[in-house]
Formats: sequence, structure tokens, C-alpha cells
Amino acid sequence: MSATHDLKELVRGRYGEAASRVRAGGCCGSGAASPSCCDPITSNLYDAAQAGEVPDVALQASLGCGNPTALAELETGETVLDLGSGGGIDVILSARRVGPSGMAYGLDMTDEMLSLAEENKRRSGLANVTFLKGEIESIPLPDNAVDVIISNCVINLSGDKDKVLKEALRVLKPGGRFAVSDVVVRGEVPPAVRRSMELWVGCIAGALSEEDYRAKLAAAGFEGIDVEITRVYGADDARAFLASEGMDVDAVAKDVDGKFASAFIRAAKPASCCPPEAGIRSACCAPASADGTSCCAPAAMATANPAGKATCC
Repeated sequence: MSATHDLKELVRGRYGEAASRVRAGGCCGSGAASPSCCDPITSNLYDAAQAGEVPDVALQASLGCGNPTALAELETGETVLDLGSGGGIDVILSARRVGPSGMAYGLDMTDEMLSLAEENKRRSGLANVTFLKGEIESIPLPDNAVDVIISNCVINLSGDKDKVLKEALRVLKPGGRFAVSDVVVRGEVPPAVRRSMELWVGCIAGALSEEDYRAKLAAAGFEGIDVEITRVYGADDARAFLASEGMDVDAVAKDVDGKFASAFIRAAKPASCCPPEAGIRSACCAPASADGTSCCAPAAMATANPAGKATCC
């Protein structure tokens, strides 16, 4: 518990400093015209059209590794939740996609980022945006509250990713979509990188392998899991972010060449869920008959009938 607490405080401090730096006129995030002055992971994530839809300060405060709003296929009237919303860029873009009949929530635990996000909300003029203070391991929303969950290189910052994914499943409506950008690791990573808390805050040391990400999503209860690699980081990229962390670049960069990649991760909450009176919250049988009748039971109790459909014992 102490290590998890220390990590949270380090994340809170680092991202609070980032928000303050942006307010003071420093650069931090990404833009279409000017690359990040922090590290290559956060650079060139939004095109010129998207950059024009948000306040400049929101763009500069972006610390993500992808662009989930471009890939989540948001629809008018949907409710969206951004886990770790930072300065609010993805929330504002989402709010424009879902329109006035929809809603975009942003969740963040850092006071400075929340304050910056509220300023960006005012600048955007949008009414369908709400920022919440809280932690992604304990989302302050009721069950079945949102249609889509997005996140931009934040889940890797958690010391309890299993809890994050279970919470994400809880607040999604049946059939709801999980569509996040995150960093994944490919192959073995040098222990020095894994041990570095500073690199964890930079989305690197906390990266899951593609296989582990899939397994954790499945264990939480998600289905339709897909991991799409969007950008692989080479030795030159590694040099850029390792140098900023005071590590021996020449000794480590070659060992991380191609080992980290940004990915878009998709999954869905099962469309048919057990009613509360069944006493079962996360496991449901598939339709037991051709007419679409469904029944609920623990997943371990589901069996296949001769027609190949799941049935309940």
C-alpha cells in the first residue's frame, strides 16, 4: 500500500507541476504544428482541425500518447468518461462529438489540472462538460452511467490496473465501449527502467505487455478485446525520454529500441447483464435459445448445448 501511495503522490506532483508550467507559458504537450518539448511520446497526436477545436492551453497541457477521440467513433447523444482528463483536451473534443444532447465527463485527481481544465471549459463555451475530482481506481459515478470510456496514457500510471478496469466495467452501460490509448511493452525491459518511478510517471515503466492488457481486460469482464499498435518507439525516441530522467542513455537505449509502443485498446462490456436480484454482477450467459431469451449464471456454470449456444445450469 505504501508503494501505491508513493506512486500516486509522485503522479499528482508531476502533473500538478505540468499544469503550472503550462499556465506560466511553458510548453508541455503536443500540437500539430509544433512538436512536444517534453518527450516524443506526446508529440503530434492531434491534427490541425482538432487543434482548432480546443483552447491552445488545453493542447499544450496534453500529456497523452494517442488520440482516443479520433478512434472511439463517438455518436451524438452519448455519455463519455475520460479517465485522467488532465487539462481537458479529450473531454472538450468528445463533448463536441456527442453534441448538446450528450455529455462528456473528465476525471482527474490533480487540483492544478482540474483548475486548468475548468478554465479550458470556460474558454470552449461548452455546456455539456463536467470535470470530477477523484481517482480512476474509484470512479465517482454510479453503475451503468456512461456509454464510452476513453483515456490517454493514464491507466499505465495506476499501481492497481485490475481495479481500474473493474471500475471501468462497472460504470459502463451494458454494451458500452472501452476505447483508450496507452503504452504497451513488447518483450523484456531492462530492470533499471521498470524500477524507475520517474519513468512510471512518464507512462513507460508501468506499461503492460499486450498479452497482460488483454488478460486483465478479460478478467475484469470485458469482451471483444483488441489491441492495435499505432506507433513503435525506436532507440532515438528512447534517448530523448531517458536522457531527461538522468539515465545512462548509451547503456539503456539500445535495450529498449522497439520495446515500447503506443496502442489503441478496444473492448466492450457484455450487452446482457445479470439483474441485481440474481446476486451476480459481472457474468452473464449468452442467449440460450434461438428467440434470444437470455439467462444469468456465473460464467463458470455456462455450458454449451448441441446447437453451440450457451445455456445456464
